Amino acid sequence: MMLTALLAVSLSAYSQQKTETTMEQKVLVAYFSASGTTKGVAQQLAEVTGADLHEIKPEQPYTDADLDWNDQQSRSTLEMKDKYSRPPITDKLQNMQGYGVVYVGFPIWWYTCPTIINTFMEAYDFQGKIIIPFATSGGSSIKKACADLKAAYPQLNWKEGKLLNRISKEELQKWTEGNL
Repeated sequence: MMLTALLAVSLSAYSQQKTETTMEQKVLVAYFSASGTTKGVAQQLAEVTGADLHEIKPEQPYTDADLDWNDQQSRSTLEMKDKYSRPPITDKLQNMQGYGVVYVGFPIWWYTCPTIINTFMEAYDFQGKIIIPFATSGGSSIKKACADLKAAYPQLNWKEGKLLNRISKEELQKWTEGNL
């Protein structure tokens, strides 16, 4: 009986400590948005979570011609065909070490994340952080993008990603509470 009571007290203390630790972690919502759709979702996510917001900006902004997926020679098509493509980014964060949870958002391109997300992932040390992908898409799932990110960076602590098209604030709140 005494052992059961001791175990209950220990588990309660652990649960409280875990909750307090999670609540103390600074949260970042980092996103790449070519057309503005992912930006809107990222802003809403940052508002719901109380997170800081950071745009992953390409050194050379994408034009409409760059984004023409029907053109086999467009910049985005060429980048997505080259798994080693790492488009340079600007406005690097100076305080990534201060974040414990990082949401990483992007549009789905060719069933996965744009290669600029790899540039972002390789620009910082994510060891010890919780990484949560989110995406927007005109018709693709986020599953391949999540699998590709986990395969490329298996040492990181990835949580389940989610496609956030037309999501309500209530649904967003419920999803974020389940991540931590």
